Amino acid sequence: MRPNSTRPGSAELYRVFEHIDANKDQFISRLLDYLRHPSISAHNVGIGEVAELLVNTLKRVGFEAQTFPTSGHPMVMGRWERAPGAPTVLLYGHYDVQPPDPLEAWISPPFEPAIRDGRIYARGAGDNKGQHFAQILAVESYLAVHGRLPCNVLILLEGEEEHGSPNIADFVRTHRDLLKADLVVTADGPLHESGRPIITYGVRGIVSFELRARTANHDVHSGNFGGVVPNAIWTLVHLLGTMKNADGQITIDGFSDDVVAPSGVECSTAARLPLDPEDIKRSLGLTRLDSPVDRPLADRLMFHPTLTINGFHGGYGGPGPKTIVPHEAVVKCDARLVERQAPDDVLDKIEAHVKRHAPDVQFIRLEGMLPSKTPLDSRYSELLQRAVRTAHGVEPFIYPSLGGSLPDYVFTKILGTHSFVVPYANADEANHAPNENIKIECFLNGIRTGAALFDELGQWGDES
Repeated sequence: MRPNSTRPGSAELYRVFEHIDANKDQFISRLLDYLRHPSISAHNVGIGEVAELLVNTLKRVGFEAQTFPTSGHPMVMGRWERAPGAPTVLLYGHYDVQPPDPLEAWISPPFEPAIRDGRIYARGAGDNKGQHFAQILAVESYLAVHGRLPCNVLILLEGEEEHGSPNIADFVRTHRDLLKADLVVTADGPLHESGRPIITYGVRGIVSFELRARTANHDVHSGNFGGVVPNAIWTLVHLLGTMKNADGQITIDGFSDDVVAPSGVECSTAARLPLDPEDIKRSLGLTRLDSPVDRPLADRLMFHPTLTINGFHGGYGGPGPKTIVPHEAVVKCDARLVERQAPDDVLDKIEAHVKRHAPDVQFIRLEGMLPSKTPLDSRYSELLQRAVRTAHGVEPFIYPSLGGSLPDYVFTKILGTHSFVVPYANADEANHAPNENIKIECFLNGIRTGAALFDELGQWGDES
């Protein structure tokens, strides 16, 4: 590939692109080998083996590399710091994957990678092994061509992201000196459904909790005891009705007190995104979106917190009637948080609400994660956009925030570093689902994107 009007970049970079093109078959083969190794954090399957495999891979590429123990699964860290005075980028990813269930829904076995129609199918292909392996290969390719990198590169690979990242905050606090960087780039998640690349400047946080109601010591006859024994399911239904109303408003006292309204620039940037409510309704078979009905789609996904019932369990669900008063019921919920909501504070407010409205209901706190935000006018915005445009040949879409959650806060709030999410995988990667996949061209474009980022950072450092 040579420079042209749509693919700017240095002459050094295009020699790297040529190397990537020439070696794409062996890069694909090596990704297939990597995907054959299970690393299921929820079941503690293969975690240690894959961590050591990564350390050996990083050392062969040219990194100084090691694992760091945590109270859970180890962190893998690689360092290439031989460009004095140049910027340092920290690349984050995770080597753990979701359980592959249900196995019967896979066309080919989840840990026996298969290529079909230009895609690699395997658990972890898109989330996140294929994406962080592309970053590693970008380093390898630049070093293979030039023997050096134009910037310094750190890589941090976590083994518990699919398990809620319970130990990454403590790790980052403890090792902040090892993680000093000018910016952080995470390659995770999907491109826009059109295939256009995206750059995201923030993520929502999350808290999860359970509500458990128990009345009698066993289920009772709905004729003999109906109207006498409290119904555990109704107890939770009434409680939930006090937490969010039919207009979509969360009615927990103080829940939204700390929410920071989006800036005018964030609103105008979000409004330019090709997000069509009608497309969502058509694709999901919906006749309407959730309330409030007048809220723009981008606002729903980026700028507002949510309260979601994930599951409701209790009573009888088998065939035919069973006339009982259920004695226990459980609800699982999550809330997505926006800047500057804090998980512990939000859980405190939910717990206080439960005690006030249903003091007999047990409130159980589960995991939480802070939201994260990088300003749209970050000093790294233009160079990152140029790098993505160089690799893909088109302008990226700019997202002020994602609706989902990543442990991005450890970089923005603990390290105080600007952090960006630049996905490499196709929109239909089926991450967390059977037949997870990554398009081969997306994987190769990911390698090019990493190389273009290094090139831009080197030029930026020279100019600075």
